[in-house]
Amino acid sequence: MRLSSRQREHPVELRQKIPAAGGSGQEVSGAGATEVRRDARRDGAPRSHSARALPWERRYRSLVALGDVTATGLAVAGGTVISAPSEPWRTVLFAAVTAAALLVGLVPAWDHRILGQGAEEFHRLGRALLTAAVLLAFGAVAAGVGQLRGWIFAVLPSAAVLCLLQRYVLRKLLHRKRAAGRCMLPVIAAGDPEALRDLIARTRRESHLGWQIRAVCTAGRSGSGADVDQIDSVPVVGSLGDVARQARLDAYRAVMISADGYWTRQRLQWLSWELEGTATEMVVAPVLMDIAGPRVHVSEVLGMPLLRLSEPVLTGPRLFVKSVMDRTGALFLLLALSPLLLVIAAGIKLDSAGPVFYRQRRVGHNGHVFTMLKFRTMVTGADASSSDGELIDEGAGPLFKSRCDPRVTGLGSVLRSYSLDELPQLVNVLVGDMSLVGPRPPLPNETESYEPEMHRRFLVRPGMTGLWQVSGRSDLSWAESVRLDLRYVENWSLTLDGMILWKTVRAVMSREGAY
Repeated sequence: MRLSSRQREHPVELRQKIPAAGGSGQEVSGAGATEVRRDARRDGAPRSHSARALPWERRYRSLVALGDVTATGLAVAGGTVISAPSEPWRTVLFAAVTAAALLVGLVPAWDHRILGQGAEEFHRLGRALLTAAVLLAFGAVAAGVGQLRGWIFAVLPSAAVLCLLQRYVLRKLLHRKRAAGRCMLPVIAAGDPEALRDLIARTRRESHLGWQIRAVCTAGRSGSGADVDQIDSVPVVGSLGDVARQARLDAYRAVMISADGYWTRQRLQWLSWELEGTATEMVVAPVLMDIAGPRVHVSEVLGMPLLRLSEPVLTGPRLFVKSVMDRTGALFLLLALSPLLLVIAAGIKLDSAGPVFYRQRRVGHNGHVFTMLKFRTMVTGADASSSDGELIDEGAGPLFKSRCDPRVTGLGSVLRSYSLDELPQLVNVLVGDMSLVGPRPPLPNETESYEPEMHRRFLVRPGMTGLWQVSGRSDLSWAESVRLDLRYVENWSLTLDGMILWKTVRAVMSREGAY
């Protein structure tokens, strides 16, 4: 569509037309058009409210900023004790310059849109500390002050640790509130019903991210009639063409769009124009929803933003580093935990008759079948009674699990609740059959019912822990367990492994889903 000179000069008039479901323009009249006109400056550009934060966001940002300032002050004070210059005036100067450099770098890390988001927040924090280090290094070179080098090495690491620690504590408190339904970002979603169900399920499952879908717009729903009143208990408030009006009326923080055939480039452009001048962001959920992180790159080609999807890292130097880290970590843990392993082995022999270890055939990397080791937690011959009619299968899919299994020994119940029965798998990691982190190793007969995409689990070594372990363990459904395994394969990285190992400690201590 070619724009006239008048339309270029007055974009507000252009925004008063929005595309209807059939693709033709539909005039906005009445209160909607009046609101758009009223929310415009004299030059025709809408007022920007993108920086507006909710009350709880402002309070949280203030706490984070106060914590960063306090951490900076403590680090600088500690630096004066550890590496103080000889002259008092230099001490004051170094302290002031260091504090200023740190705080200047930390300001971008106070953006309310990334606070509490974990990886992005810590990424900006690291970049802020790096900026401060560069500023101080250039200052030291320019001023010819050699003493500042020791000062930098004394202050910056302590500032980084203190800032990370206080943000971690605040983020955990925020996640606890979000688990109770507080401190959430109100969202309206638009798309076809199946896609909306998926979005709703994902946002509920990962409530710690703060997205709460409170209303949806979907095809076949008009403002006056109701083909569907609710989708998974979320009210349907209009058709796809009503989403901008609903977002303005109820002041949602974000409009979440599920990419489908309706949302053409033109309609997305119109919607972004309709949301200009509001505090509402537009978020587009791509079709490849489980592909994220370092595999996705945004490139602009001929004015079009394109998502470039790189292949998952399944070979090469990084996988070699992972293998070395796995075996080194397994050896270290076996040596460090050897007294505990001996105590558990002795306890099993005293608790019930039978061998200490339970050996089971599992499918690993590239379909290779190996023998997985575990401490025995059941009476001898328990496998033969797995189909006992008195047992209730509470496992995921073809995996048999029973929450109250009478075959489990007294000590075995304790070992299972803390996942101590899985410690012998460190031997499997040491010999190369498994990794510390990876998909769950399936049983051979379990793979007989696999769909074709499930075989991608075998592209990497199975792990002692994984996304399934830190997301609910045995409480997960079969479909969710498979989805998490495939998500790991598609997005594997050393950073992700580190995050999973960190979360595994908390998951094991909480004992949720362990039986």
